[in-house]
Amino acid sequence: MIEQLGLIFITLIPIGLVVLFSICLLRSFKMAPRSENEKHYQDPMTKSRKPFPSLKDTHSKYLSVIIPAYKEVDRLPVMIRDTMNYIEQRQTNDASFTYELIIVDDGSPDKTSEVALTYSAQYGTDIVRVLTLDANRGKGGAVRMGVLSARGQWILFADADGATQFSDFPKLEKSGQAAMKNNDVVVCGSRRHLETESVAKRSAFRTLLMYVFHFEVWLFAVKSIRDTQCGFKLFSRQAAEKIFTRMHVERWAFDVELLYIAEKLNIPILEADVNWQEIPGSKLDPFAASLQMGIDILAIWFRYILGIWTVHRKND
Repeated sequence: MIEQLGLIFITLIPIGLVVLFSICLLRSFKMAPRSENEKHYQDPMTKSRKPFPSLKDTHSKYLSVIIPAYKEVDRLPVMIRDTMNYIEQRQTNDASFTYELIIVDDGSPDKTSEVALTYSAQYGTDIVRVLTLDANRGKGGAVRMGVLSARGQWILFADADGATQFSDFPKLEKSGQAAMKNNDVVVCGSRRHLETESVAKRSAFRTLLMYVFHFEVWLFAVKSIRDTQCGFKLFSRQAAEKIFTRMHVERWAFDVELLYIAEKLNIPILEADVNWQEIPGSKLDPFAASLQMGIDILAIWFRYILGIWTVHRKND
């Protein structure tokens, strides 16, 4: 009986691997081209539409803040208030600190764009611009569209829930300035220092999911940092242009792919500990998201290993 069970188990392993391999290869990452509508922002004061610049252009601001937003009518105002409190005070003390916010509505069915446009009206479109996507792309797609439209020397993406205090931006900024190599650097806000506390509060099942995810990311993708998923990341403009023009993943695993690309291009990647807190109202199902991200990480690895996707280009 035991021998029979062992034989069945041994037989099922290659079958399972074939099935997993097939799922990963069949996983679609088709990225919709950017529409004409998505290349423009609306000026709520003049009711006109104006074109976004290109990431390939020379920077004209010190900092661009990209805020991906999906059904964020309630949480966005709190995050904007926290962000503006910091950057307005900093500009008061340092006139060279110029900035912009790009709020990217990721195809929300509610009034997220309308709420965002109130800030364009309040601060002007030189400060706050709203990019409304035609359809939901996923957080990675929203971030990518915002980054490609940015004017900043430094480009930061920050989650609309405001889970990370914006006053922690200087931690990333100083780390990036110190570690920049050939104008390239990526600095990731990190919750690694909060891991012990979070484990104590999580269920055993969610803790297991966390450790399995960390191991999978390390094994198949990113080895240089611990926390790949914190929604508070800073890029030099040149690094952003190299990374975001190579991306294929638009949903939750996009952080892993962009850091994988950065590692392969030898772009310095650092972690900076940030203050972070869980904010109610998340649209994420932990189990479903963990399962999908696990499949996506394997799919990313397969595609790069097999040469379906490539990091290096002929003109690099």
